[in-house]
Amino acid sequence: MSPPRKRTPYYDKFVALGAELGDRMGFDAAVVFTSTQEEHMATREAVGVYDVYHQGPIDIKGPDAQTLLQRILVRDVQRRMNDGAVLYSSVCNEAGGMIDDLTVYRLSSEHFWLVATPSRADVIEAHLREQGRGLRAYITDIVAGTAYLSVQGPRSRELLARLAPDADLGSAALPYFRFIETAVAEVPMLLSRTGYSGELGYELYYPRDYASHLWDAVFEAGAEFDAKPAGLGALRTTRMEKKYPLYGLDVGEETSPLEAGLGWAVDLDKDGFIGRDALREQANEGVARTLVGIGFADTSFMPATGDRITTPDGAEVGRITSAETGWFLGRNLAMGYVDGSVPAGTEVMVSSANGVVTTEAFYDPERARVRA
Repeated sequence: MSPPRKRTPYYDKFVALGAELGDRMGFDAAVVFTSTQEEHMATREAVGVYDVYHQGPIDIKGPDAQTLLQRILVRDVQRRMNDGAVLYSSVCNEAGGMIDDLTVYRLSSEHFWLVATPSRADVIEAHLREQGRGLRAYITDIVAGTAYLSVQGPRSRELLARLAPDADLGSAALPYFRFIETAVAEVPMLLSRTGYSGELGYELYYPRDYASHLWDAVFEAGAEFDAKPAGLGALRTTRMEKKYPLYGLDVGEETSPLEAGLGWAVDLDKDGFIGRDALREQANEGVARTLVGIGFADTSFMPATGDRITTPDGAEVGRITSAETGWFLGRNLAMGYVDGSVPAGTEVMVSSANGVVTTEAFYDPERARVRA
């Protein structure tokens, strides 16, 4: 007999709204409220509000907290972070394979958060404890006491400004990949200028006890801005338009950040991190395969994970890792690994459908939207 699924703080809200629920890491998670297309478009044009409750922080405190992160992360925390900074990075094994990709928050020189991929949080916590032996770094999983909402879309700043009148949410005061500690709807929280949608957006972390109050406050203020609750379906389709990799499909322990096109998020000049030698060797010799995007002309064909990617004459050059409908762009999109010799702009075939390889985001490759 399998254990009962757990419930996020918003379970009753999901039920009241008639959301389609699915099992996500043992939680009853909202997959869709109205339609994935409608929720995707709300995120692109107004505001989409997402609950990814099981995406919570691992708290790391102590005099050696930064030393521990320098050891396990492929980016240079010491050089790249000051208080209030958020950093995207990966945790790798000795072979350079990705144990997870995640975000790091610096609250002080001796206090950090790691927000891991939900399916990898337990693995990351165990890895931190193993690598932290002998260090003065104290690791606490605070997911159970922390609620989370992601407020994403071009009108998200206007919405949150109504609820946080004492906070300056403008780009000069709170640029992309920075956070502040403030009050939203009178709830003390960490408010971060981050997200997985590719739009202007914010992620809110606050005590679970205030979850229902904050949900109601966000949607009461959001009515003016056409804010919609959005499920995991829209989270996946918006991320696909941005060509953001999803752990477990596009990246994993058998892939390196360099193969995944994440070389910009690896500090090879940093000494002493796990996987450094393997990644330096890959950088010197070149990778045999690369994670790319493949765009199709319309929505008439949807590739499946594992489908062969071939040249027009039938030679296999790779395999599909994930695919979704890009609702804003009006066509189906995929990601997959192809031979390193396949450049951007190459025409390929998946089944009988023609596609074009890209190494950039399908949507807003200049990242103007997230920096707005």
